[in-house]
Amino acid sequence: MGRRIWGCWQGVLSTALLYGSLALFTSILHNVFLLYYVETFVSVYKIDKISFWVGETVFLIWNSLNDPLFGWLSDRTFLSSPQAGSQITNPEVVLKRLKALSTNGPLFALSFLAFWVAWARPGLQFLLCLCLYDGFLTMVDLHHSALLADLAVSATDRTRLNFHCSVFSALGSFSVFLSYSFWDKEDFYSFRLFCVILAAFSIMGFFLVSQMLQRRFRKEVRPKQDEASALKELSVGHAPLTHPEKPVTIGQYLKQLSRHKNFMWFVSMNLIQVFHCHFNSNFFPLFLEHLLSDSISASTGSILLGISYIAPHLNNLYFLTLCQRYGVYQVIRWLFMLKLGLSVAMLLAGADHIYLLCVFIASNRVFTEGTCKLLKLVISDLVDEDFVVNRRQQAASALLFGMVALLTKPGQTFAPLIGTWLLCVYTGYDIFERDSVKDSVSGSRVASSSGNPPLRLGCFYLLVFVPITCALLQLVTWSRFTLHGRKLQGIKALRQGAQQGHLIDVKAI
Repeated sequence: MGRRIWGCWQGVLSTALLYGSLALFTSILHNVFLLYYVETFVSVYKIDKISFWVGETVFLIWNSLNDPLFGWLSDRTFLSSPQAGSQITNPEVVLKRLKALSTNGPLFALSFLAFWVAWARPGLQFLLCLCLYDGFLTMVDLHHSALLADLAVSATDRTRLNFHCSVFSALGSFSVFLSYSFWDKEDFYSFRLFCVILAAFSIMGFFLVSQMLQRRFRKEVRPKQDEASALKELSVGHAPLTHPEKPVTIGQYLKQLSRHKNFMWFVSMNLIQVFHCHFNSNFFPLFLEHLLSDSISASTGSILLGISYIAPHLNNLYFLTLCQRYGVYQVIRWLFMLKLGLSVAMLLAGADHIYLLCVFIASNRVFTEGTCKLLKLVISDLVDEDFVVNRRQQAASALLFGMVALLTKPGQTFAPLIGTWLLCVYTGYDIFERDSVKDSVSGSRVASSSGNPPLRLGCFYLLVFVPITCALLQLVTWSRFTLHGRKLQGIKALRQGAQQGHLIDVKAI
């Protein structure tokens, strides 16, 4: 009876729906982590400043290195050219990634729980928790992202997969709203219980969905394995027609990647995008405080914050329909032009139009985050081009996603550093010495003895000039990216031709 119900569920749920649901089990935990982990260690566990910065520094290094490291460990066997009778089929690759998700997904949820119970000295616990959490998050994110390139080749199928991810990520964002009801620094019990429930739901979800997907793809692997074993029996006693090639080393792979011009232009654009996304996240509270706090209520501010978390996922659903019609390249280009146009309009309007400021602050973050969510589709196209140009045995999707992360994650660090430096240079306001500037703050305005502009005006210029600069640089770099239109169609046709008989039947998606 239980097996019949299990089989019935498998028949009803599509591959795209199951793939998208994996994003829910990640986002419900990660959104809560981003919002509360610093506050927990600073206000509840009372971590000292030196331990905090040491932990963040080690985390920065580990966060940058683990993506390509795990990608290399996962995909290094796919880098050599295909040999007769030794080709790995696409369903086998998908099964390998699903097994990794079924293991690392629950471990990711358990590492999330380690933040909310004091089990060691604050400095040591902070360091260990961050590294463990980010390690398992990277494994989950790498394999989930790689599946986008492995499950489908056509732009339509990949857009459908991404569409379901956006729907479930939007649902996962509601954990942020629920968390406000349980968060209390003085009484941590309710919040801990809430986190345990979230983690239990995530563990169960990762296990069940990955098992359902594994059963689905094992059906495709078995006939291909039988065919391969039959061919092997027929070739017994015959000398191999080709000599096996040596596996590609990491140095050779990096050399191949450095010659991949579209990859280099994409990474340049994406580095700026990552910087802008994290700049908006880091300075969103500061902009609310100094640009809007005197003019809007606290509830309006919380609504703006909520919109900035959920709207990017919902907005992405519309962007994906545009991608199906006009292509990802064109939609991203339009978003850069929109960012530039809105920022220039806000600059000309000035800082005194409060409602216009509210719309701009929210839309700036929504459109920027929306652009970030489309970039996985572009990386999947780069996976196809890398496969064709370098004649891979299999698409090294996890490794390429890891290399993109390695080269763009410095934008996360540059965002707060450059933002606070610009604010300090222009207004004299040091965000790390709030107590020393309280006496000189009046109505959210700071003026130094050297005649620097007030803090509110400095925040406004920071708000508009950063997106203007980012948009101009991105339009220049994106114009050099050539993997779109007919060239992209040709690359996809070549990949499908090279892996004929080894690709998954995308109609099942």
